[in-house]
Amino acid sequence: MQDPTPEGGGGGGGGGGARPAEERRGAAAAGPASGGASWLQRVFEEVRGSSQLSVSPAEPPPLTVVAVERYLAEAPPPPAAAAAPQYWYDVTLADGACHQRCYLAPHLNGLVQRAQLRAGARLRLRRCSYLYDEKRLRYGFLCLEELEPAGGGGGGGTGAPSPPRRQRPPPLRGEKKHYLPLWNNEDPYGDMWVADKPQAQVDVDVSKLTSLGQLEMTWRSRAHFHPLLVRVLHKSRLRYYGKPEKKLDMPYQAYFEVADGSGMMSMVLWNSLCPEWYNSIKVGTVLLLEQYAIKTSYPFKTQPTPGDSQMKRFPTIEISLNVRDPPTKISIIPEEMVKPEWGLPEVKYRFITRSELDDLPNNHSCDVIGLVTFVGRAERARKREHGEDFWLYRWAHAIDGTSDQPFILELFATSQPDVFEHIHPMTYLVCTQMRVVRDLTENPSSTVYLTTSNESQIFITGWHKGQPYTKDTKVKNFIQWTKTQREADQMKKTVIGGYYPFPRPPNNFLKYCKKNKVESVLKAIGETGKEIQDLHYREHKRIAVQGIISAIRYISCSSAAGEASGVELVQKDTSRSLESSATSKEDSVHKGKNTNLQNKEVKSFLGPHCPPGEQRQAVQSKKSSVKRKIPRRVNTDAQQGSASVTPVPSYPYFTRSARRKFGLDEFRREDFVQDKNGQAASDSLQYSTDREGMSDIPETADTGRIRDSWQSDLWAQVKDKLMKYLHHSTIFPESIPRKFDYVHKDLLMQQYNLHAAVHQPKETRTDKNINEFKSASGLGYYEVTVLGINHDVAVDVAFLPLFCPEDPHLFQLEDIQNDTLLSCMSCISSCQQKATSNERLCDMFPLSNEIVKAAMDLDGKHVVCILDICHLGDDKVEVFLSKIYKTVEPGVEPLESGAI
Repeated sequence: MQDPTPEGGGGGGGGGGARPAEERRGAAAAGPASGGASWLQRVFEEVRGSSQLSVSPAEPPPLTVVAVERYLAEAPPPPAAAAAPQYWYDVTLADGACHQRCYLAPHLNGLVQRAQLRAGARLRLRRCSYLYDEKRLRYGFLCLEELEPAGGGGGGGTGAPSPPRRQRPPPLRGEKKHYLPLWNNEDPYGDMWVADKPQAQVDVDVSKLTSLGQLEMTWRSRAHFHPLLVRVLHKSRLRYYGKPEKKLDMPYQAYFEVADGSGMMSMVLWNSLCPEWYNSIKVGTVLLLEQYAIKTSYPFKTQPTPGDSQMKRFPTIEISLNVRDPPTKISIIPEEMVKPEWGLPEVKYRFITRSELDDLPNNHSCDVIGLVTFVGRAERARKREHGEDFWLYRWAHAIDGTSDQPFILELFATSQPDVFEHIHPMTYLVCTQMRVVRDLTENPSSTVYLTTSNESQIFITGWHKGQPYTKDTKVKNFIQWTKTQREADQMKKTVIGGYYPFPRPPNNFLKYCKKNKVESVLKAIGETGKEIQDLHYREHKRIAVQGIISAIRYISCSSAAGEASGVELVQKDTSRSLESSATSKEDSVHKGKNTNLQNKEVKSFLGPHCPPGEQRQAVQSKKSSVKRKIPRRVNTDAQQGSASVTPVPSYPYFTRSARRKFGLDEFRREDFVQDKNGQAASDSLQYSTDREGMSDIPETADTGRIRDSWQSDLWAQVKDKLMKYLHHSTIFPESIPRKFDYVHKDLLMQQYNLHAAVHQPKETRTDKNINEFKSASGLGYYEVTVLGINHDVAVDVAFLPLFCPEDPHLFQLEDIQNDTLLSCMSCISSCQQKATSNERLCDMFPLSNEIVKAAMDLDGKHVVCILDICHLGDDKVEVFLSKIYKTVEPGVEPLESGAI
């Protein structure tokens, strides 16, 4: 494959300013292909020469997305500023002969934000334009205006070409010099972030040094300061403070806590020094600082808890490191050159065991080490409502042998993407500066957990060597415990990914919305589609709706997405996905020896930076055929409402003009059941019983009629008169927690991480589908219909009763006293799961009498339903019922004419 054509934009003779030489080289390299081999090059030349500066190519071939990269937009002049996007995107396309870096028109930003346009995807270019930068001489670039998915190339982008192996040029538009990570702002991204600065071989003249204590006393009277020799005790995550209206090349900041024999002080790394030094300055690093500045401390910054409680702090001032005013000189002193007479303090920690956690107060700071038994998928939470910035996080469980309960860890991104993306079961996880989260006054039954702070650092197998915590007594005790454990026993408890309903909502609705007005917390059921439409990729959100529980249907485990492919439920709130899932099932059976853990993971504290999992014994897989039964469905979902819903053809075009081309009504965006081939639900993989309570499950003499559905009398009266009926009860493969498989750990981690910005094809590929990995629970799920309190709108949502027989602490069961219906569905399912391993019984498990009784107790009553919603990419959005509150509760004051 040739090097890119005008990869920096501008191509041929276009493109001047800072990059003309590079672009001329790119165009020259692509010259021979432009006669016929490179379709992209021909389009580029055509659009640049067009009088309209715009073309709509006829019969465009499929192109591969090589990279999707994000950068800060520039603020437009008013009044457009309010509606302008905060970020822009550059997309690198490949046609088999060349690469072409293009600017994505802002009206298509949603394709990236919902992971429909991603690295490895295949698309067709329906319309593009050429944009000149009027502030630069002869510089322009290709702008993508209209795209169409071309099929093929799943999330991994199999067969997609890799980008050229050279330093990435700056973004196409504006004056920014670098790209940001695609899904958050805390992680370093790009070639400008130096991995490791060389350590300095310098002679330290102790007589010329000053101390932190002396600085604190004399800083106001001095303009220049003597050199400092300090050790780093704490390190914060990166802070990106760029705004479209600000003109800064590298708006980054990072805090460190440094100490010498006199005490501890904050040190701030600013702007372009962050890409140069952030990765190299680690906890424990010894620094020689020269030509630094002293500033008054920012009063609202977070403060880590020192391991040595006797250490003196200097909180009023901080050391400021910048490239100018004055230009700071930083030297890293190798640990072997550090002399005891320098009096530098050692890094100390506050490690706790799991048995000690229950006695610790809220917000207590601690460090933990444990063996990972569960790690959830990466998810995002919006920092500000309607903003484009997100926190990135995932949940994990780790055990240390001191309790039968695990550490429950909420891990936000700590500017360590290489660690965060490689957390998997059976690795040793160290988390520092964690904070205890508990509130016994709000919810006495709530489980305590730990969350990261601004100064947290996380480490996994392969990263432990040389870390100061390896000397800690509790860390050594943990290593000794692992030597007594059998790998096969711990592997049985391992789970990865899926929906993880934690933390649980409080037991009382007023406690749920204690910091919000009820009117701002509650959403109308009819607004659920809008809430889903506004979600970004892997954004998790919790919303509350009022309604009436009107129907419940049990979907058997053979029909659930844990064992089948993802149900292709068209959610017309977003664009239609083209990807289909395989329907085969393959169980991975570990047949390894019962080896001890120290043979695998303990070496990480001694060995090089290399995960030892590659040496695991091979896992043998066996094919198992699953006989599926498609229940008879009398009425399709599209026939439920009184308003007829015209099935939308499965032409999943991304742009409005393309939708108009096929007569799609853009404002008719309610959900209906239809598979990717336009088949009726009964012919697709939408396994659901009919709405009239009919099913293929036979009656028995012992139990009477075995039911798998229930509906209220009210539902029977109103379901054919609804103005709007939303269907969001689909269970997708990404929703199901899976048993961990060491042989395919890379595939599993890729599945539950976020899509990468740049496609990186791997030499070894596997045809294994995510559906073939065994579900951690193996249960079916419930479809619950919630009717609006005005009886005009209804929504179907899912309830997934999670239970892991090998690890009952993984998913906490619902408190029966506070949520009887969900408790019954959880407990009955878990009891049935424990009572039998007969798959047929699991398939046929009906709604129990307890569930029906609990549902009938709510018949006609207004309730508040807490829904967990998460965007899984493309058009896949899971909507799970997490909690049901009665609107009349003991001790709750009435609001206006009603009680809640």
